[in-house]
Amino acid sequence: MKDLLGGKGAGLAEMTRSGVPVPAGFTVTTEVCRYYLKRVQSSVVRVQSTKLLPPGFSKEFDQAVQWLQKVTGKHFGDIKNPLLVSVRSGAKFSMPGMMDTILNLGINDQVVRVLEKGNARFSWDAYRRFIAMFSATAMGVDKKLFEEALSNLKKEKRVASDTDLASDDLKVLVERFKSIYRKAMGSDFPQEPAQQLKLAAEAVFRSWMNPRAQSYRKLNKISDDLGTAVNVVEMVFGNMGWDSGTGVGFTRNPSSGAKEFYGEYLANAQGEDVVAGIRTPKPLTELKKDLPKVYHQLRAITSKLERHYRDIQDFEFTIERGKLFMLQTRTGKRTARAALTIAVDMVGEKLITKKEALLRLEPRSIEELLKPIFDQKAKAQFKMVAKGLPAGPGAACGRVVFDAQTATREAVKGPVILVRSETNPDDILGMVAAQGILTQTGGLTSHAAVVGRGMGKVCVVGCEAIEVDERSHCFKTNGTIIREGELISLDGFTGEVMVGQVPLYQSEILSALLGDVAAQGSDIFKKYQTLIRWADESRNLGIRANADTPTDAKVARLLGAEGIGLCRTEHMFFGAERISHVVGMILAKSVEGRKLELDKLFNFQKDDFKAILKAMAPYPVTIRTLDPPLHEFLPKTLEEAQERAGVLGVDAQELWQAAREFHEANPMLGFRGVRLGIVYPEITAMQGRAIFSATAELYREGIRANPEVMIPLVGFPEELKCQRELLLEVKKEVEARYRVKLDISIGTMIEVPRAAVCADQIAQVADFLSFGTNDLTQMTLGFSRDDYGRFIGKYMEEKILAQDPFASLDISGVGRLIHIAISAARSAKKKIKIGVCGEHGGDPDSIQFFAKEGFDYVSSSPYRVPVAYLAAAQAKILESKNMKGSDTR
Repeated sequence: MKDLLGGKGAGLAEMTRSGVPVPAGFTVTTEVCRYYLKRVQSSVVRVQSTKLLPPGFSKEFDQAVQWLQKVTGKHFGDIKNPLLVSVRSGAKFSMPGMMDTILNLGINDQVVRVLEKGNARFSWDAYRRFIAMFSATAMGVDKKLFEEALSNLKKEKRVASDTDLASDDLKVLVERFKSIYRKAMGSDFPQEPAQQLKLAAEAVFRSWMNPRAQSYRKLNKISDDLGTAVNVVEMVFGNMGWDSGTGVGFTRNPSSGAKEFYGEYLANAQGEDVVAGIRTPKPLTELKKDLPKVYHQLRAITSKLERHYRDIQDFEFTIERGKLFMLQTRTGKRTARAALTIAVDMVGEKLITKKEALLRLEPRSIEELLKPIFDQKAKAQFKMVAKGLPAGPGAACGRVVFDAQTATREAVKGPVILVRSETNPDDILGMVAAQGILTQTGGLTSHAAVVGRGMGKVCVVGCEAIEVDERSHCFKTNGTIIREGELISLDGFTGEVMVGQVPLYQSEILSALLGDVAAQGSDIFKKYQTLIRWADESRNLGIRANADTPTDAKVARLLGAEGIGLCRTEHMFFGAERISHVVGMILAKSVEGRKLELDKLFNFQKDDFKAILKAMAPYPVTIRTLDPPLHEFLPKTLEEAQERAGVLGVDAQELWQAAREFHEANPMLGFRGVRLGIVYPEITAMQGRAIFSATAELYREGIRANPEVMIPLVGFPEELKCQRELLLEVKKEVEARYRVKLDISIGTMIEVPRAAVCADQIAQVADFLSFGTNDLTQMTLGFSRDDYGRFIGKYMEEKILAQDPFASLDISGVGRLIHIAISAARSAKKKIKIGVCGEHGGDPDSIQFFAKEGFDYVSSSPYRVPVAYLAAAQAKILESKNMKGSDTR
């Protein structure tokens, strides 16, 4: 029913059918909305209103109104028993507060006089509310004008609340409201209820495309094509005295998930009063004291609804002179913590199965459970100065720093936030030291996003509202200047940047995993363990992590990783004691000179690999040989070259000349990856020797290390064959030196389109294939990972792209290449191991695709391992049930 009637309409229909007290009404379907919006947005914009609606709609609508009048015994405009209705939106997926509602429709100058005989204050209060809502929603009059008029009248009457205004005061307010309408529209306020109703229905249709609704759908991946239904429902009034009221509630606590009756209500009020902040609502528990019979009836009905829908319900109700009416029930929005708690509890209550619990949870929400969070009440007291893209979830506070060196130095004294125009590999140590990262440019898979997220850092990128001035050690935003050393807070869930130190809460789950005994006894940790166990039982896709340090490897393993799918070796070259040898290797004029510098790096590399392999043993660790272009290790400007030359003990001019010689205009192309290893085979030889030596030493210690060497950027099988032969020679040397037999796989990344279409040839010389989907996406689409702010965001806005292809895989394009590659590779080598190590390995939507294509494993950032577990379990459950899913968001 939700497809046709929307969530609200489906809920009203279901409640009516089950005997729950619901006001009479009817629903205009989402089909009408889609027809209407298509006509409005087409070239035929200035046609008559009737032409915007489907043929025959007006006749059906009038028949529905006549039916409603018959079943209620009330009629629009009747001088004895007038009908008033609410006109409310209702999309398939809940979008609370995003679209428009109009209450008390049908009231006019004549009807208000009829209602006045029964309750004068109520009647004029209803009329002033309707004028304000209809004018703002249906006719576009600025609602602030009505709010100001109400505020001014309260000041005149010296009262604090609108409930303190008498009926005569409200009569005055009605006239002022009508005057505002007349001035804005150039005509009197419409008096004919039928006209009011049709204008209101069209206003609800239009609200589907208002900016807040569009933003909400974008954030929640809800399709713009679904449209909203319109619910026309007989008004019941909560503002008819102190035996009346209105409220909203949940069958369980939507914040914690606790099984408790949760919500608020207001006596002598209408629905919008509860959410508008005009009056302070009471907890629902107070209703038990005020109207005990109604309270127990409400508890019984909502408990029945939760059992019927087998999920937490978000409900609205009105009490009219002691009689309860249910206005809405829908699946309740909840925090990640509550979602986990409710899912596990409902399995225990036998309301749902384990598989249903796994399908019910949003995989991305699991990541939130591992991150520190802000105290939301405290956060509201702090000034938000900018907002960017939330690239790394969590909450972080610290002093602002603008370069890696300062970050490393100052982090010893306390938490720091690294602020950059954009990060690059030189910043790696600063990123390690920082609690959070903020960049002016870049998208959700920019360097800062990918590396920061991999480290579990809170990260906000593409924050174009800030202007970073690294020379002056400050950034500017909306008239505010933030200088180095000042405190800021980053919300990695929302992208918000706040001045000051917002109080934090630590994740109990992560604390427990890291050994906190008290946290290990917490209810939420036990439920988390239960969920991961269920996911583990349901999946058949391996889960690895991208990790470059022993610490990352340990965290990944604690979170359930079954190996490392990508260990980037270039990140190991940036330490102060190492970079001089890297630069020396680049500047060397001969093979012997390069080998001399590489020999100085050997022990560093061996120790790094040994620590990571030991942390992950016996699981596999896929180590990628040097990938980036050499200019990333060299200075970017002549001034920087002069500064670094003194530190490194080299000639500044020679250093700057090398920087220009090795510079790549597009670092995704040119002299990098396997090409470096072929032109400078001594680099591959040193890294291979370090990997094999580390493995041999661990073998001697009784530790069964399991390295896999991955050659990047291969496009031709001959490239891989060349590097493979070199590595096998080095392996023989190491085996002879240590007198051991090493079991090591050698494979490649599929990240060049040619490699994808020639995967059958490449598979013949590879032990495994791992898709580097970041680079494959860039090279297939011709997009840069940093193009979000330039045009990708605009493409999504214009619906050229449904989503950022670097955040979620472009299945119809890049996905087709992957499908071709897998089919070709397995035709050549049936049991070749295939994985993915790009950023998409932690994206739930992409994981669904990888599972369907028969991947052996996915590799994600360490803190997204639980996300991958749940997504992989869902993929298997849906496959086994042959379910495509009815979600079209």
